[in-house]
Amino acid sequence: MESAGRLELQPGMVERPAPAEGELLIQVHAAGVTHTELRWYPTTHTVSGEARRGAIPGHEFSGVVTELGSGVVDFGAGQAVYGMNDWFQQGATAEYCVAPATSIAAKPASLNHQQAATVPIAALTAWQGLFVRAQLQPGQRVLVHGGAGAVGLFAVQLAHRHGAHVTATTSAATMPFVQSIGADVVIDYRAGDFRQQVR
Repeated sequence: MESAGRLELQPGMVERPAPAEGELLIQVHAAGVTHTELRWYPTTHTVSGEARRGAIPGHEFSGVVTELGSGVVDFGAGQAVYGMNDWFQQGATAEYCVAPATSIAAKPASLNHQQAATVPIAALTAWQGLFVRAQLQPGQRVLVHGGAGAVGLFAVQLAHRHGAHVTATTSAATMPFVQSIGADVVIDYRAGDFRQQVR
C-alpha cells in the first residue's frame, strides 16, 4: 500500500492459492526479504503494465510441498524444498505460495528453512555474473567486492569451486570467514586502496 509517497506492508487475508499446471503449492516456513522489492516494477505493476494493488512480496522461500499441480512428477507432498517464484506472481510473505516446479529444488539437509530462504536470489545473481556474463574459466583471476555480502559469499565459493584464483574485498572482521569459504587473497577495503594490491 502507498501512503504519502511511501510503500508500506499491510497485513491482510487472502485466499489460499492453487497450483496451476507445472506448479507446486508450498507451505512457507521462511521467506527472503529484499528491502528494495516494494518498488520493483513487478511489485507495482502487472505483467501487462497496469498498476498492481495488494501485491504480496517475497520471491525466495523455503517450505514444504503441500499440493502438486498437474504434470509435476519430481516432487512429493511433504517434501522440504526451497526456491523462488515468478516476480509478477504473489510472493512468499504469506502462509502459502505457488511456484513453478522448474524454480524449486529439494532443501539441503544441512540448511534450516531460514538459511535456505536466503539462497536463491543471491546465489543465482552470483552464478549469472560469473558464468553467464563473464564466462569464467578455471585458472582465471576473479575480484569479488563485498566477499561477505549476500551475493559476494556465493561468488567467492562458486569461483573457487570452478578453479579460479579468487581475490575478495571485505571488512577486517569478516576476513577470516571470506578466506574460509575459498578466497585466495582477502583485502580489508578500509585499510587502503584495493587497487594497490590487485594487478
